Amino acid sequence: MSRRGGRQQDNGVGGAGETEGAGGTGTSRRRRGSRDDRFAPVPYRPPVSKEQRVLFVACEGEVTEPQYLDHLNSRYGDGGDGERQPFLIHPISAKNGLIPSRTVAAVRDLKQAEGEEAWVLFDRDRHHDIPKALTDAAEANVQVCFSHPSFDLWLLLHFQAMSGRQSGNNKEIVKKLRAAHPAYKSFDVKNDKSVKGDRRDALDEHDAAKKAVAHARSLVNQCEHGGCKADNRKPKPVPRGSVPESDRKWAARSGHAEDCPVLKRDPSTDVWRLLVSLGIVDDRSR
Repeated sequence: MSRRGGRQQDNGVGGAGETEGAGGTGTSRRRRGSRDDRFAPVPYRPPVSKEQRVLFVACEGEVTEPQYLDHLNSRYGDGGDGERQPFLIHPISAKNGLIPSRTVAAVRDLKQAEGEEAWVLFDRDRHHDIPKALTDAAEANVQVCFSHPSFDLWLLLHFQAMSGRQSGNNKEIVKKLRAAHPAYKSFDVKNDKSVKGDRRDALDEHDAAKKAVAHARSLVNQCEHGGCKADNRKPKPVPRGSVPESDRKWAARSGHAEDCPVLKRDPSTDVWRLLVSLGIVDDRSR
């Protein structure tokens, strides 16, 4: 259960332990989502005003995604002197990470005040529960940011465009990311996938966020399905009490066609929807 004072949850959000494959990264993956995992406490910070958006975002990864969300808070959360609506993201993570369905359960079962939003970030990797995660998310109006093959692709798109099927293999993504910017030269060396210091600063250089959104939108338009268009994306938040959409319609909120299989959107990342929704990047002038 959750406690509003500390925003803590128990570990009984469903899903027995699963062992994931290497995912092509060249390093062994830790077991994700076991019954023994503990969610990192989510300290509750009251909104500074009624206008501030509050988002609870559950992450598959233990380090990279939560640190990236902290970056969004510190860099853009104040609203930019009235340019955007101020926001506050509460990252939710767990030791050893979470499988996709457990990211959804983590925010679905979290008691929230009116107007607070629920999002999840998870990767393709070699997870077997992604269809369940998408169905559960649609039923609970939890926004999904899915990345294929991984969140590392989103980081890479800050520096360069990307195309070509990866078939779940993240090795080439990491290789390109290391070469794309000096700050990422040692990314994922000795399991260091942190996003802080110089790596965080690099994400602010030369309109990098705007470029990442443009590159991610391009991947939607290049989808081999043929009917996918980024202009069809739906970034606006949906009230938690709204009538649920079908899982296919929910998964199409990034602009992909409803009959485009999620697991075949390769490469792709929906993290750009979060930035557009928060007003960090205005993609109306496309």
